[in-house]
Amino acid sequence: MLSEKILGYKDELFEDLNTLISIESIDGSRDADCEKALEFVLKRAEDFGLLPERVTDKSGQVDLGSGGRLCAVLTHLDVVPAGNSWSLSPYALTERDGRLYGRGIADDKGAAMVALYCMRALRELGVEGKNTLRAIFGTAEETGMTDMEGYFAKKPLPDLAFTPDSEYGICYAEKGILHVEISTPTNEATVLSQFHAGKAVNAVPDLAYVMLDSSGYDEQLLMRLADAGEGSFEFNHTLDGLMIISRGRAAHACEPQKGFNAAAALIDLIANAYDVHEIGAVASFIDYALNSETNGRSLGLKMSDAVSGALTVNLGSVHIEGDEARACFDIRYPVTINGDYVMRQFRKVAESSGLRVKLLHHGKPLYVEKDSELIRLLGDAYRAVTGEEAELYSTGGGTYARKLGGKGVAFGPNFNGDDIRMHNADESVDKENFLRHMQICFEAMYRMYTLE
Repeated sequence: MLSEKILGYKDELFEDLNTLISIESIDGSRDADCEKALEFVLKRAEDFGLLPERVTDKSGQVDLGSGGRLCAVLTHLDVVPAGNSWSLSPYALTERDGRLYGRGIADDKGAAMVALYCMRALRELGVEGKNTLRAIFGTAEETGMTDMEGYFAKKPLPDLAFTPDSEYGICYAEKGILHVEISTPTNEATVLSQFHAGKAVNAVPDLAYVMLDSSGYDEQLLMRLADAGEGSFEFNHTLDGLMIISRGRAAHACEPQKGFNAAAALIDLIANAYDVHEIGAVASFIDYALNSETNGRSLGLKMSDAVSGALTVNLGSVHIEGDEARACFDIRYPVTINGDYVMRQFRKVAESSGLRVKLLHHGKPLYVEKDSELIRLLGDAYRAVTGEEAELYSTGGGTYARKLGGKGVAFGPNFNGDDIRMHNADESVDKENFLRHMQICFEAMYRMYTLE
């Protein structure tokens, strides 16, 4: 089978992937490293005899062939922050017990390097294409996909495309995404002086801490509440007051129920000991409108549909200090629901608590017909390598596919049942699964490149 040829490149691919993973490319906080990652990939493409082009400050492309239809594979080179509790270095490709570890190995640097090497292999194997095959690389996927907005302002939408940034089989529907910030003009809490948690709105925070101007009685009450409730808390005395550290379990915001929200647990703890004036409007709103829920029930947003499942809500970050008091939420809503309704309902509940509400990002839902040419092509590629049928599914995750005007879907690179720990510590993939993805991706790109 032709797709087996890609495996001959695996050792060199892993060397390049180690270099790519070593770059701490976090959009917004390490923009120079995002640029470094993009330039590294484009330089390797040039080394392989392909045609690279820097399109915007956040995106680039690599072409093979010309004419025919434009067929594309979209991946991203930015990652979420490493977070806490890694058992090995997050910024190195490490193999242990048959698994490959490193931040971005599953989301999405591993897939990005595979796409590049598939183009190299197609060229070096002398495959004659009938279409233009294009790999598109972005560096702001984790922070709202403005990279693709800029890219497609300059370049045409592809005729057929997929993004290996989810799971196998084929994702034909993606929930809508709302990123929303709440805040108060001033922080008027009388007991709570600081609260910090979360660096990415699309991840469940695994660490949070609060500073309280508390009495000895308050401390005893808080410790009793901590013993009786869920969560892992640490109490420390400082010159500025009582510090409580909350530890949870990170997860992707599209599946917040798989994590344990350290910020929500800590707010639940202090809200049981203090009133709204003592902890402030932001913390009080989180307590009654979210608490430990992930389904939006207390916000009046519990809903689902048959295509994509239930709405989810994730508390992604909280920052309270001095005059600043704000928190950010990630809401994933079903594809048949109107996102404007969801936003109006959230705003209504938050503004009734005297909070300011700001919409940071709205990613509209994606839906592609199950019998489309693209889905048939990808299904054939999957079957050719695995001998199995590709299941069609929907997701709460957000990928570049929603930027493709119905011409693209998410396809791979990860396999159901593989504990990849996306957006979590010790992100990893099963090595054999990774090699299998290399073959499937090659087969899909080959079929797009040679499609009549």
